[in-house]
Amino acid sequence: MIENTALVRKLGAFVALSDSELSVLASFHKRRRTFVAGRDLVHQGQSDQAAYVLAAGWACSYKLLEDGQRQIVDFQIPGDFLGLRSVLLHVSDHSIEPVTDIEVTEIHVADLLDAFARTPRLATAILWAASRDEAMVVEHLVGVGRRDAAERLAHFLLELGARLAIVGMGSKAGYACPLTQYLMADALGLSAVHVNRVLRQLREGGMLTFRGGFVAFDDYERLADFAQFDPSYMDQKGPLLP
Repeated sequence: MIENTALVRKLGAFVALSDSELSVLASFHKRRRTFVAGRDLVHQGQSDQAAYVLAAGWACSYKLLEDGQRQIVDFQIPGDFLGLRSVLLHVSDHSIEPVTDIEVTEIHVADLLDAFARTPRLATAILWAASRDEAMVVEHLVGVGRRDAAERLAHFLLELGARLAIVGMGSKAGYACPLTQYLMADALGLSAVHVNRVLRQLREGGMLTFRGGFVAFDDYERLADFAQFDPSYMDQKGPLLP
């Protein structure tokens, strides 16, 4: 029986996977590794590293500036690729750090290219997923540049919920979230104090509660309207694939 991994659920949202495609995905999970929280598995400027699929836990991608400051670019959840672009470009332009202890499967570039050659539909689905991830980065840029702090944080938490729902880890009721206010502040261009103030504002407004590592959507529709959250940029429909 082929394991129903987060990656299978994620790509299955784009295309109905065949048995042969599921077998290829299962082959990705032969080399399992674990990394502890806070210890980078990919370093900015590193070359000739493998790609990974996050099987369990959360990670973040970040850039380091010359003065030592850090900017978190995105967070990764189960089912996401880690370092895929860096493998294809041969040098990593960012670092990846586990937010929690994580389990990953290691994929060598030769295995990835062989899988693409044997299953073109699967290659298209992975490209589709990568394109959606790029669309999210664009949305984050819009958030930092044009949304106020409350809208930015609300949009961010709604997007995380939508991503987690795809892999069976979230719903419109809410989701478990290991992120600290400091991590969210780093990603959103805010201070931790400001994040705390905004979370209180959203809670007192009856829209969202973040307590004990769980994000609860107290009024999902009103929160989505407040944040102007249109999930069309994360659309899972696949008209190009049967």
